[in-house]
Formats: sequence, structure tokens, C-alpha cells
Amino acid sequence: MRVSSYGGRPLSGERMSDEKRDYYEVLGVERSAGERDIKSAYRKLAMKFHPDKNPGDKASEDRFKEASEAYAVLSDAEKRATYDRFGHQGLGGAGFDPFAGVGFGGADLGDFFNQVFGDFFGGGGRGRGRSGGQRGSDLRYNLTIEFKQAAFGCKQELTIPRLEPCETCSGSGAKPGTSAQACRSCNGIGEVRLTQGFFSIVRPCPTCGGSGRYVASPCSECSGRGRREISRNLVVDIPAGVSDGTRIRMAGGGEPGLQGGPAGDLFVVLSVEPHPIFMRDEYDVICEVPISFPQAALGADLQVPTLDGMEPLKIPAGTQTGKVIKLRGKGVPVLHRDRRGDQLVRIVVETPTRLNAEQRALLEKFAEISGDAINPANKSFFDKVRELFN
Repeated sequence: MRVSSYGGRPLSGERMSDEKRDYYEVLGVERSAGERDIKSAYRKLAMKFHPDKNPGDKASEDRFKEASEAYAVLSDAEKRATYDRFGHQGLGGAGFDPFAGVGFGGADLGDFFNQVFGDFFGGGGRGRGRSGGQRGSDLRYNLTIEFKQAAFGCKQELTIPRLEPCETCSGSGAKPGTSAQACRSCNGIGEVRLTQGFFSIVRPCPTCGGSGRYVASPCSECSGRGRREISRNLVVDIPAGVSDGTRIRMAGGGEPGLQGGPAGDLFVVLSVEPHPIFMRDEYDVICEVPISFPQAALGADLQVPTLDGMEPLKIPAGTQTGKVIKLRGKGVPVLHRDRRGDQLVRIVVETPTRLNAEQRALLEKFAEISGDAINPANKSFFDKVRELFN
């Protein structure tokens, strides 16, 4: 198991519509890109295609809107998790428009950027509130569970190492008995403003890292960072019917925020171990059951394994290899629904490989009595062969 910054992955087989490009493609970043990489990629595109730098250029305006829409989603952990799993449809498809009612070049656009992009364009966004608080980082935990745990659900205790405020300095980063001073580069604001023509960008102060403070005598326990790595135990409730790759979001389970900001989220990504007997197809369970030639020819009453234990199964006389018998309601519970899939028992007729003298004599007698008689299924096959080659 490992803990790392959360990063999504594409849904298998997902195909984006012609109207909207993939948001990661729009920004030119990998799906595992972190918040800083996404912000940096958007900054470059915004500088290049901003309408104030390209007056009257409709293509640049469209590219700017497209990049801003992508950033609005990928910079938000919850929206990004939804998009990674369900694509554009999970956000409302073509109906999702963060620029609805906003005109380029006006004051409304600036207000919108303040709300959506936070410290990137200045104002109170997701990362940094008006009080200066910064949202904590999201975390990802890869958890492997057993086949039956995925089917019926379970509770798992996780040990999560995360950065938390240092207890020695109460998160200030300063040595006990001292205090942090206001950063001289930004006058304690934590931000610096860069202006180029009509385009103004607000970014975190490079001197203090956006904290607005300067620590002259750092705390010896946290080396002035104000945070230490501490392991915490959390319990995740895994619902019945989850499958390989399912993501479970634990709100507030990530790292605590800075300066009173909200905590990030913990995303538990499940990996389901294969079962030695059962295979899974959506919510159905597939199980192959071997039977002998006499059982196939004469029929039999068997006990077969299911997720709930052994169940009776009647084998009809004349059963062939590949026949599937359905046990209704013996599959995997449907996620968040009060019903279950089925178990599909696939019959495999085994041919004996070692015969004693008596068994061989009886089979030879059987073959002699049978003569050229073959069952209808085989007759149909050989009829087709004769038609093909005659």
C-alpha cells in the first residue's frame, strides 16, 4: 500500500465527444499531473490566448474559454474525480458551461476568475480563502481486498501518513518563545501581482511561499515548516458490489489545511484479488464445474460452490460440455441496490485419461453396441462438413 498525491486515470474504453476535447489534452498535461502542473499549464495558455492580448481573434477567445473550462474542472478535486470516472457526461455533458452569462473583457469575468481560480487571478478561490486559509492536499490510498469482500462489502482500517500542524510550535514554524514576522517581499499578504499591459496575474509570493510570514528562528521539530508527518488510523466503509478500480472518497481524510483552510480529501482506490474458483462479469459470477462422462450421459444431482456456500444443482441427462446452468440471485450484490446478479455454472465434461481393464472392456462394448450412432448435435456438425467438402 502507498499514499501519494491523488491522480485520476482514464475510464477504460471512454470516448470523448466531438464537441468537447479531453480536458487533460486541452491543458497538455498527463492524467497523473498534480495541482501545480495543471496550474502552470493553464497559466501558459491563458497568457497566450487571453482576449486582451488577441483583440478580435475569435479562435484565441475560444481556446482561452476551452482552457479555462478545463482548469475549472481539473483544479477542483471533487469535479476532477467525477470527470476521471465518468467523463464529460458526469459533469452534465455539453450542458456544463462555467462561462454561462459571463462576457469577456468585463468586470464579471474578473469576478468569475476570483471565484474559480483563487490565487491564480487573485481573490478567494478554492485553494486560498479570503482569510488566507489554504486547502489541504488530497491523498490517494491503493487498497487491495479479497473477491468476497468486494462482493459483500467490509470495513477496513487504514494507516495514513499525512502532514499535520507541528504540535511543538502549534503550526507556526517558529521556535517556541519566538514568532514569525511579516514577509518583507509581499508585506505579509502572501501574494505578488504581475502586470503586463491589460493582463494582471496574482501568484503566491516566492519568498514566503504564499504564507505571508518569515520565520527567523525555525522550530527544531519541523525545521520551520510548521508541519510534521504523522500517521493516522481511518476506517473506510466499502459497500457491497464494488469492483476493481472503484474509487471511494473520504471527505476531509486528506491533509489538514493551512492557516485555517479546509482539509483535503482521501481517495481510496480498490484493487480486487482474483478468486481461485469464481470469475466475475459485471454482477454475475461464473464458475466452471467438471463432471464425469457417466454423469453427463445419465444426469446427476451435485453440490456446487457459490458465494453463499454449497448449493444443489441438477445435471440433466445428455449434458454437453459448455452448457451453462443459471442459479438466480447467487451472484454479486448490485452496488447500492437491493438485488443480486446470477451465478452461471459452466459444465465441463471430463474425459478419463487412465482406464483399468474392466473400464476399457465396458467402453469397448459400449462403442460396439453404439455402432455409428451419434447424438444429434454431432450429426448436425458432420452434415455441415459433408456439405462443405462434397
